[in-house]
Amino acid sequence: MPSKPSLVDLLHHPVRWRITQALINRSLTTAELAELLPDVPTTTLYRHVAVLVKAGVLVVAETRQVRGTVERTYELNTAAGDPGDDTVDPDRLRTMFTVFVAGLAGDLDRYLERDHIDPARDGVAFRQAAIWLSDEEFEQFMVQFQKLLASVVDHRSGPGRTRRILSTVLIPDG
Repeated sequence: MPSKPSLVDLLHHPVRWRITQALINRSLTTAELAELLPDVPTTTLYRHVAVLVKAGVLVVAETRQVRGTVERTYELNTAAGDPGDDTVDPDRLRTMFTVFVAGLAGDLDRYLERDHIDPARDGVAFRQAAIWLSDEEFEQFMVQFQKLLASVVDHRSGPGRTRRILSTVLIPDG
């Protein structure tokens, strides 16, 4: 029997990566996903949504009858992951990071395709800072960071609000 594909393998496909990015912290129907990903053919979108649902990456949050058909609303399964994966192989971690970076590059490419861009106004930023912390200080930092993130992560779409994706990478140096 073939083994279940890993989360890394599933998200290595650019359309599946974009679907999961679109669903960060929100629930959407396939029609709403299609509006957000207009360059993805509808049949392709449905096929990739089905793959992600079958793999448990997406879950059906709600169903409703619409003109004789069932409309499903999807959201990310935040508990999704590779079962029994207690250790991380360096090659696998490198692949996971490559998928992450490729997704960021795709996000930037889509931003750059806009008719008018103004990185300063739009809040586009990439920064690095070296911080020297003991394990205890790092743990305190992460608690504070998570509190800060929790204070804004539940905001919903509304007048004057722009959806922004915050991506973080923490890597010990040396």
